[in-house]
Amino acid sequence: MNLADLNKIARAMVAPGKGILAADESSGTIKKRFDVIGVESTENNRRDYREMMFRSQEAMSQYISGVILYDETIWQNAADGTPLVKLIEQAGSIPGIKVDEGTQPLPGCPGELITAGLDKLAERLAKYYKQGARFAKWRAVIDIGAGIPSYTAVRTNAHALARYAALCQQAQIVPIVEPEVLMDGDHDIDRCYEVTEFVLKETFQELYYQKVALEGMILKPNMVVPGKKSAKQASVQEVAEKTVKLLKACVPSAVPGIAFLSGGQSDEEATAHLDAMNKIGGLPWGLTFSYGRALQAAPQKAWSGKVDNVAAGQAAFTHRAKMNSLASKGEWSSSLESKKAA
Repeated sequence: MNLADLNKIARAMVAPGKGILAADESSGTIKKRFDVIGVESTENNRRDYREMMFRSQEAMSQYISGVILYDETIWQNAADGTPLVKLIEQAGSIPGIKVDEGTQPLPGCPGELITAGLDKLAERLAKYYKQGARFAKWRAVIDIGAGIPSYTAVRTNAHALARYAALCQQAQIVPIVEPEVLMDGDHDIDRCYEVTEFVLKETFQELYYQKVALEGMILKPNMVVPGKKSAKQASVQEVAEKTVKLLKACVPSAVPGIAFLSGGQSDEEATAHLDAMNKIGGLPWGLTFSYGRALQAAPQKAWSGKVDNVAAGQAAFTHRAKMNSLASKGEWSSSLESKKAA
């Protein structure tokens, strides 16, 4: 492992004003997204949609530091035969790869999940590195509900995340460590804080046990938010303050940066929360975005599978990328949303 090189890539992933595009939806997930806009989820349509984003020159070169790809996408070529990985590299962005294989029920823990994919991961990482991937992503899912999460679920998922991260660094790939506490329940913001603190502390303990170099990784956590069904929602400022307080208590300063998941927030909510955190400032690491839906919902709708709409889709993608770039510097305001490109 060359830690200096890993650190260099990790720092580039969280460079000021830049964030990560999570374009790693599974075939099942992107089918659901395409169903909403009336587009058939064929291999070519998935390729065309992602190529549209990767060819958005302004967005990719100025606001997007890296792209998380799905296994199908990392091997695909653009319509003109150029490998999609090359399009990302030519824009000055870093190709990455989602390496987990989804979730399955955790034995003995009803309603809880464990992420699969550690088997043969070392061999897969070597192939992905050869294909151009310089970072990877693994998502652990922690749900909040009656009697959960259990210690078993938190510990088991933290252990798997740490083993994945160690294998990545051995393969000279920067791991994005993503322990996601879901926002699906009716819990309040304080319950989210409590569970996320538990999850992050266990995760960093396991990373230490697995000898993961913190300087060569990126953390991708959830924000501290109430559940979607909670009777008591929180203000932007409360989310920002509680998230920053939590991160200061749990994340070592050696970590180069934190790139949040949007986790089901709306486009503007995810942007506003990130901006409010960066306005607080005084943090040992950069706070940026690693958004999927919060970057893609608008361009998907604008594109709607039509060649004539590619420019409109790219304009929508560039706008959301720019808004989040400003938020990562604490320079966003809601008034800028109305200045969206036509």
